[in-house]
Amino acid sequence: MSTAPPLCLTVAGSDSGGGAGIQADLKTMFALGVHGMSVVTAVTAQNSLGVRGAWELPAEAVTAQYRAVVDDIGVRAVKTGMLSSAVLVETVAALLAETPAPAVVDPVGVSKHGDALLAASALDAVRGELLPRATVATPNLDEVAQLTGLLVETEDDMRRAADAVLGYGPRWALIKGGHLANADEAVDLLSDGTEEHWLRAPRYDNRHTHGTGCTLASAVAAGLAKGLAVPEAVTEAKAYVTGAIAAGFALGAGIGPVDHAWRWR
Repeated sequence: MSTAPPLCLTVAGSDSGGGAGIQADLKTMFALGVHGMSVVTAVTAQNSLGVRGAWELPAEAVTAQYRAVVDDIGVRAVKTGMLSSAVLVETVAALLAETPAPAVVDPVGVSKHGDALLAASALDAVRGELLPRATVATPNLDEVAQLTGLLVETEDDMRRAADAVLGYGPRWALIKGGHLANADEAVDLLSDGTEEHWLRAPRYDNRHTHGTGCTLASAVAAGLAKGLAVPEAVTEAKAYVTGAIAAGFALGAGIGPVDHAWRWR
């Protein structure tokens, strides 16, 4: 009988188009050699053109899924994604507080198509309850602005953004610079307030990038589940998502997904 691979749990919304959310998380975890498990927080009706509708699950359903997995199977790392309301943010933060495993918090605010996925009323709960539970927080520049009010336009601004996010309590902040204007590279900054790690990769001329944030956060969680230290887990995750972006493909009439299976093509 085979030994089970490292166990990794995603707590996020479902993307019916398969490019982001729970679907992207589980594909990433499979590709990186960990056993992915899931807690669905919301069901969305979306495709390559945008989000047509979203239905949040009750907090009791989220708690029941989480406890069913963690109490019986166990978990080595947790990744959180779409938590659309203050109630869900508070519920998941409380669950993380009871779980002795690293947590990667992707503070999802807006979809790739510009659709709001986080209620404004939930921001205080994200800042005050969820981010303090994070081993790594992974905001993009839009989410930095939403959480901190900082407009990031330069790499020096990314340093200030990291400090601002760290002020809410995560152990590490990974500031994703994919939206940085006029940048020749896709540059991210990982900081714990003392150490700085700049991660640079080619910027590909590929519009099919749906699911990049979910994929990166899940890849970091997969690395932590395998026992890697945070800088190593983030470095490996950056390499994986860079390849997935380069291989992104058209799907439907809008923005296609990254290719989670790019290493096997």
